[in-house]
Amino acid sequence: MHDSPLSLLWLCAAAFLGGAINAVAGGGTLLTFPALLAILNPVAANATSTLALFPGSLAGAWGYRRELAEVQPMLARLWLPSLIGGVIGSLAVTRFPEKVFESLVPWLLLAASTLMLLQKPIMRWIGAHPHAEPAASTAAAVVFFQLLVGIYGGYFGAGIGILMLSSLSLMGIGNVHRMNALKTILAATMNGATVAVFMFERIIIWKYALIMAAAAIAGGYLGARGARRLSQKVVRGIVLVIGFSVSGYYLYRKFLG
Repeated sequence: MHDSPLSLLWLCAAAFLGGAINAVAGGGTLLTFPALLAILNPVAANATSTLALFPGSLAGAWGYRRELAEVQPMLARLWLPSLIGGVIGSLAVTRFPEKVFESLVPWLLLAASTLMLLQKPIMRWIGAHPHAEPAASTAAAVVFFQLLVGIYGGYFGAGIGILMLSSLSLMGIGNVHRMNALKTILAATMNGATVAVFMFERIIIWKYALIMAAAAIAGGYLGARGARRLSQKVVRGIVLVIGFSVSGYYLYRKFLG
């Protein structure tokens, strides 16, 4: 491992941008995970990345506190499946052999990048009537889907914001800032449960996690506050390039390297 000032600066920059991106659209793990993967094994990189971004999610939620107050009933409905899913997913990381997770890394990165690429078509397809009151069956389906998102979030996490924005558009919230507020606090719930499991299993590399967490807090808060003025096209473009490039590299190394 290299602890040079340049490498630490790179980790902090990835965490700051990751926190900001998570507050705006989701996908911050596509920045922090590859940065840590350069110096850590996949399981340790995943655990450390999760802890690093967790405080940033809380800071983002605070930035959206006005909108969050308007979606309290929905938060009460989706909080528990997010928590349970996060625990199940993180236990899967720690209970299965490290080689299992390592073999899945390029596919998870590719899937998360593809989800971000197709975010708008998915939201248009799913959220055809964003202001309509959802049917009981639709609400139950979204709760179950949130459990699945929580499991995926606990296992890897990249793209959970995109998945949630897509499903929340069915729930009659309509306003994208309210959906972002709800998405941010639910992501923090998943990550909090995951962090607790990873701490218990002692797989977090704290010397990297703490400095990255400080950067992610600043990024998360500023990202939420500036979300109405920030051009999401540029941010999403950068994340997509990184996500597809990193997944392509690891697929190449897996099959041809």
